[in-house]
Amino acid sequence: MAATTRRACMVALVVVALAFLFFEGPAMAESGTTAGVSAQRLREVRSYLRRINKAPVTSIQSPDGDIIDCVPISKQPAFDHPLLKNHTIQMQPSYYPYGDSNIAPHPITQTWHQNGKCPENTIPIRRIKEEDVLRASSVNWYGKKTPEDLHKFHLEASANSGHQYAVASSPSGSFYGTQISMNLWKPMTESTNDFSLTQLWIVAGSYSNNDLNTIETGWQVYPYLYGDTNPRLFIYWTRDAYRTTGCYNLGCSGFVQTNNQIAMGGTLAPQSTYGGTQYEITFLVWKDPNTHNWWMQLGGTDVGYWPSSIFTHLANSASYIQWGGEVAPSENGQTSTQMGSGHFPSEGFGKASYIRNIQTVDSSNTLSSANGLSLINPTPNCYNVQTGTSSSNWGTYMFYGGPGRNSNCP
Repeated sequence: MAATTRRACMVALVVVALAFLFFEGPAMAESGTTAGVSAQRLREVRSYLRRINKAPVTSIQSPDGDIIDCVPISKQPAFDHPLLKNHTIQMQPSYYPYGDSNIAPHPITQTWHQNGKCPENTIPIRRIKEEDVLRASSVNWYGKKTPEDLHKFHLEASANSGHQYAVASSPSGSFYGTQISMNLWKPMTESTNDFSLTQLWIVAGSYSNNDLNTIETGWQVYPYLYGDTNPRLFIYWTRDAYRTTGCYNLGCSGFVQTNNQIAMGGTLAPQSTYGGTQYEITFLVWKDPNTHNWWMQLGGTDVGYWPSSIFTHLANSASYIQWGGEVAPSENGQTSTQMGSGHFPSEGFGKASYIRNIQTVDSSNTLSSANGLSLINPTPNCYNVQTGTSSSNWGTYMFYGGPGRNSNCP
């Protein structure tokens, strides 16, 4: 009996030691990044990391420096949300949109796949490191759109609004999703604090009432957030105009992931080349008519969903949908950060960035080509956008992007 007790105690000690190494080890190992950081800030950062980095079943070291933790699906950050404490996971959509949505599934390539895959009943989560959080102005604003980001939204954007857009927008109405295919690039950012992205926005509510609801997904280059210049898959959401809710990827609770192969925030590869091969990704986001959750599909593969309960206006429908590029400079004045390929839409296929087969989902859960689009491009000599329609497999499409600062855009 005594020997059995001793063995049980040893096992318990090993488990405790492993937990200590997981939660404390990375912070201790990365202490070289903490020169000049106050003890109070370090305590706050390490406390945050213990909360947000869930204990994995296994971990995968990615060639790009990421650590991907394979976390049990029931232990993911989504269930820290107070509205999701007793949430039952919906493992697959009840219905898919009718129409041209049956894209042949094909694997989405992320750099970490070179060194392994996560097992069934887990989800891959990009581990947040101490150095990542220390780049933020505070723990509370890590991975979030900060107050200085909150300029007027796209419909009211101007050349002086800070963020710069080249966007196509649907007319106002009631929408239940969208599907697009976009090509992938690696735009240059002038500063480590600048970002460049291509995404879709599903929107309801307004800034003026502090009740703006959004669902956002696409790819972005954002050195400040990720520590490198790789193009990465991202998601975002908010229900209160970015004041307190929402953040990038799985850095806060909300999105429920069901897929074990796609990591939010993971590097996407390969990228398109100017005058060469074009690589694209198809995104589909739609509202399940049965559960009312907003599902996300990537390349024909279900990824997960935003539960309807975390929203206000989007618990019903979206008022409009937008697609395109955004650049956020870190300093006042015009940046040379590229949008998309860094070339203007007039250069066309193989040189400019594009979004094609732009479709929306209506109240009958049917996909159809978007029409009546308006363009938002307050600085067309810096970044521009043009749209068109085609009888081929491009449907409604747009070319967008630009180099930023140039002789016509001082």
